[in-house]
Amino acid sequence: MFGLLKKLFSGNSEEIKKVLEAGAQIIDVRTPGEFAGGHAKGAVNIPLDALGNNIKKIQGYKKPIVLCCASGMRSARAKSFLAGKGIQNLYDAGSWSNVR
Repeated sequence: MFGLLKKLFSGNSEEIKKVLEAGAQIIDVRTPGEFAGGHAKGAVNIPLDALGNNIKKIQGYKKPIVLCCASGMRSARAKSFLAGKGIQNLYDAGSWSNVR
């Protein structure tokens, strides 16, 4: 049951693994305090509530973007928000532990 829920709320782990190996940018949407407590190598911290102020920065990555957070709820919201702003090649990894 947990596996099914995890799959519903995050992207396909094999697909995410492939885009990470190809050089995708990881954006961790947790708070700075959470990020400081541990994060995936190469991840940048752009908290969910700061995404709107960082659209140009995110568009500038010019590569796939893998979003993560603590449980997958904020990364799913971030993916939806960014897609609504026209940003493509977005992947929701759910928990940051899925990308470390």
